[in-house]
Amino acid sequence: MKIALLGYGKMGKVIERIALERGHEIVLKKDEFNTYDGLSTADVAIDFSVPTAAVSNICAAFNANVPVVSGTTGWLEHYDEMIALCNEKKGGFISSSNFSLGVNIFFGLNEYLAKIMKQFDSYKVSMEEIHHIHKLDAPSGTAISLAQGVIENSNYSNWTLEEAKNNEIRIEAKRIGEVPGTHTVNYDSAIDSIEIKHTAHNREGFALGAVVAAEWLAGKQGIFSMKDVLNLQ
Repeated sequence: MKIALLGYGKMGKVIERIALERGHEIVLKKDEFNTYDGLSTADVAIDFSVPTAAVSNICAAFNANVPVVSGTTGWLEHYDEMIALCNEKKGGFISSSNFSLGVNIFFGLNEYLAKIMKQFDSYKVSMEEIHHIHKLDAPSGTAISLAQGVIENSNYSNWTLEEAKNNEIRIEAKRIGEVPGTHTVNYDSAIDSIEIKHTAHNREGFALGAVVAAEWLAGKQGIFSMKDVLNLQ
């Protein structure tokens, strides 16, 4: 399979290594210094860039009739536009805040726990996420996905980085060293606390998941999620 890498930073390089190990060919390594030359020859594009470049990368791929796997976060105010363009071009698209297998299992666990805790008003939910100092957006896309998972399965209505008001989930975002990503969901009461936590040890899980998603998406049309890729429905 021919893969275009849209974004060639640390994650892009790990994705490249894993893709090559799995027998794929890299036809484009797009960064801020080169063009999209070679994109149209790809079977699928993987976008791990920065928030300011993601929309341009995704548009370029759809316009070249190349399906897209996007792991960039911080650009979701344009998500509906990208969905519309994908449908217009009859393309294929998977956008996820996190492609790690473990994190996607964690998403499911988080939603299940939220359903249970909905009936216990004495517990208040909060979240903490820790990432490396180079991460540009806060809170992380994974933290937002976790918060949305709680909101959809409880009486909470919003998340905030500030002090939480009624029906708001407080997210504390920390940027420390080279931490790949740690996410914690806390339910606290006056009597006790319940905590679930996912800790990434390196970038390998994110990169492998993105390549697996690209393998799955190649040749498909439509809007999909990691639940489809991993059959976690």
